[in-house]
Amino acid sequence: MANLFSPESAPYKFMSRLTDIVKLSLLWLLFSLPVVTMGISTIAAFTVTLKMAEETEGHIGHDFLKAFKANWKQGIPMSFITIICIWAVYLDFQIFNAVTENAIVFLIIGIVAAYVFGFSLLYVYPLLARYENTIVNCLRNSFRISMKFFLRSLLLVLILAFELAVIFWNGTTLFVGMLMGPAFIMYTVSAFAIKMFRELDKAV
Repeated sequence: MANLFSPESAPYKFMSRLTDIVKLSLLWLLFSLPVVTMGISTIAAFTVTLKMAEETEGHIGHDFLKAFKANWKQGIPMSFITIICIWAVYLDFQIFNAVTENAIVFLIIGIVAAYVFGFSLLYVYPLLARYENTIVNCLRNSFRISMKFFLRSLLLVLILAFELAVIFWNGTTLFVGMLMGPAFIMYTVSAFAIKMFRELDKAV
C-alpha cells in the first residue's frame, strides 16, 4: 500500500498529471474570458504543456502566469487571427448551405480554407511558446511542419477530432471536458509537436 502512494508509482503519477491538467484547463478558461486574451492564455498554456510533454514542468500556476505576462505582444493578435480564421471557414460553409447556384464553388473554397487555416494554426501556438519568432513566420512554419510531417499531423487532427467528439458527446462529458478538455487537447498537440521540434532542431 505504501508503494501505491509513492511519488514514483504509476497511480500517483497519473493522478498528479490529471490534477495538473485540470488546474491548467481552469487557468486557461479563466484567463481567456475577455476573449481578446485567449491567444495569450493559449500560448501560456502551451508553454506548460510542452514542458509536461518533456516531463520538465515545474509549478503549473507559476509557469502559466509567467508565460501569460510575457506573451501579450503576440497573444492578442493571435486571438483575432484565430477567431477570423474560424469565422471565415464557418461563414463559407454557411453560404454553401444557403445558396442554390454555384454552391460547389463555396464548398471548394471552404475546404481549401479549412485545410490552409487548420494546418497553419495546428502548431502555431506551440511554436510561439517555444521559439522567439514573428507571428507570420510561426504561421508559415506551422504549415510547413504540417506538410513535412503530414501523416503524423493528419493523425493528430483525427485524434483531436475524436477528443472533441467525446467532449461534446453529452452533458456529462461536456462538463468533464470543460474541466480538463482544453489542457488535455493542448497536451495532445504538444506531445506530437515536441517530437517534431526536436527532429527539426537536430537538423539545423
